[in-house]
Amino acid sequence: MNAGFRAVQWNNHKRRYDMLLVVGILLYLTGFSLLGPLLLPSDHPVTPEIVRTRALGSCGLLMLVLILAIGPLARLDRRFLPLLYNRRHFGVATCLVALAHAWSAIDWYHGLGRLPPLVSLLFSNANYGSFLGFPFELLGLAALVILVVMAVTSHDFWLAFLTPPVWKAIHMAVYAAFGLLVLHVALGVMQAERSPIVPILLGGAVLMLGGLHIAAAGRERATDERAPTADAHGWLMVGTIDELLASLPDGQARIVVPQSGERIAVFRNGGTLSAIVNVCAHQNGPLGEGRIIDGCVTCPWHGFQFRPEDGCAPAPFTDKIATYRLKREAGAVLVDPSPLPPGTRVEPLEFGTSHG
Repeated sequence: MNAGFRAVQWNNHKRRYDMLLVVGILLYLTGFSLLGPLLLPSDHPVTPEIVRTRALGSCGLLMLVLILAIGPLARLDRRFLPLLYNRRHFGVATCLVALAHAWSAIDWYHGLGRLPPLVSLLFSNANYGSFLGFPFELLGLAALVILVVMAVTSHDFWLAFLTPPVWKAIHMAVYAAFGLLVLHVALGVMQAERSPIVPILLGGAVLMLGGLHIAAAGRERATDERAPTADAHGWLMVGTIDELLASLPDGQARIVVPQSGERIAVFRNGGTLSAIVNVCAHQNGPLGEGRIIDGCVTCPWHGFQFRPEDGCAPAPFTDKIATYRLKREAGAVLVDPSPLPPGTRVEPLEFGTSHG
């Protein structure tokens, strides 16, 4: 669904996203086809089939790197959030490019022998006892299987059928796919050629992704370690009214981390505050990193929406999330860390002035 909470469909945002994605893939493949022969070693046979295979393989790996970078980038800078909205489209496109690379490689390297192509792929190199000589093709095949499973289960039907925890666990295998592809390249093309270009680019991608994830994890850890002050009844400090008025933008949230349980997202909606659980009912997305659009908290991952005052999705949808009670006390706003049943209405807290 989009910001207006229509069912998932080809809205204008998705069309622009997918058009840019397709254009980007075509431009990369065209550019590689033109420049690739110049970058390959002069003593290495350059054929259109090899250039095609390298173009598709490098394109797929680059797309996977970008997919893995979107998450931490969005957590470090909200301007990257739009890239998250249709990341599943990006993932399915990556799988298609990877399948095209696999077809091209198998067709060229294993399609003209006496053995069937897949048999040749699996058994032509059986040097399993050597690290550098390990059949790198199997590593790429294993990564491809993971990408195919993720693409096939990307639809929301599978999310509902498998349940969000299982679905998320399956899709976390994207990191395993990336690791397998790093080894696939390191034991494949990097062993066949001595050009420094591939190891520099591959090492740079690994370091970049590692740095982004460490930075994002550090920011979240810093948030979690800032234990909020609690009053005598266990209510947690959200902030002083003056500070919230000055630093909390309208439509955005302040995250409160209780000692146990889920994080709490306290949203400002004009001159009122409402508190909901930070976990989206769709894919456990971080609601507190989203914003209020058309009166509803909009998840930054896929645009699912919930009313901040009762945690209910607007009709005709029936999803519900937990809400929390808020109160003003001595010029500050506090939240009760005990969640209310999903869909419980809580009157928004007026906080437009620092008096009272």
